[in-house]
Amino acid sequence: MTGRHFHLVAPSGYCHNQAAAQRAIAWLEAQGHQTDNTAIITRRFQRFAGSDSERLAEINALASLSPETDIVLAVRGGYGASRLLQHIDYSALQCLRDKPLAICGHSDFTALQLALLTKSGVISFSGPMLCANFGAEVLSEFTLEHFWRAITSPQFTVEWQTSAPDTRLSGRLWGGNLAMIASLVGTPWLPQYDDGILVIEDINEHPFRTERMLLQLHHSGILARQRAIITGSFTGATLSDYDNGFDFASVWQGIRELTGLPVITDLAFGHDRDTVTLPLGAQASLRVSHGHSQLQLSGHPVLSR
Repeated sequence: MTGRHFHLVAPSGYCHNQAAAQRAIAWLEAQGHQTDNTAIITRRFQRFAGSDSERLAEINALASLSPETDIVLAVRGGYGASRLLQHIDYSALQCLRDKPLAICGHSDFTALQLALLTKSGVISFSGPMLCANFGAEVLSEFTLEHFWRAITSPQFTVEWQTSAPDTRLSGRLWGGNLAMIASLVGTPWLPQYDDGILVIEDINEHPFRTERMLLQLHHSGILARQRAIITGSFTGATLSDYDNGFDFASVWQGIRELTGLPVITDLAFGHDRDTVTLPLGAQASLRVSHGHSQLQLSGHPVLSR
């Protein structure tokens, strides 16, 4: 893989795992990549990776990125991107639409990604981040392979096994972290696709909280505009005897029955060690046949190989 130029951004939480961040920088540079804006790794204000004004300036400065920059990579998630949305210069950032640039992250970064998609038309990638993924003590080859494939291929396919019924459809892929999607309901920063394929993931959310967020999307009319829902990883929740069998499978089946939408489960996507990389806003073709899922994606920014 040709050496790439990574530009770091930290619009959310303070990087509490400094060792992972430094491990990630060392690994990227050992692979022949360049990293800049690394000073933000240690920047801190309260629980955030700097003050609101510092983090906002960093996002607005993406409009004047060096032409050498290939990848804009979020340091970590946490919380904080939502505080910036109303002040971002979306008109200036429209210039990013026409660049071969991969903007990548997940978790809290979803809020910023969906706002950029809605207000600036910028397609970004829901995928690995500096600390959690590139800074892991043992990197996931699965994650790395899917990351590089997604950002260098004009068309690529993600495949996985599912227990969902057969289906075949196409639409516009969007989504990311479910809590962040739900937090944007009623705001001007949530995409309004009539042919959406909504992909969701989350961490530390119990099945009942997950269902509550999906019901919010349903009652606000958002799910009625989708063609399908794809579920990624939902980790960190501990079920108890009180749940009495109410698990994520129950949630997915309930949403199927309520909305009539295909809910395609078990995609390796989200906060787990192994995660695919998905372009939010890309054209998508979904096919499920006998438990085998294929999601073909195109129309996203592509870096030269």
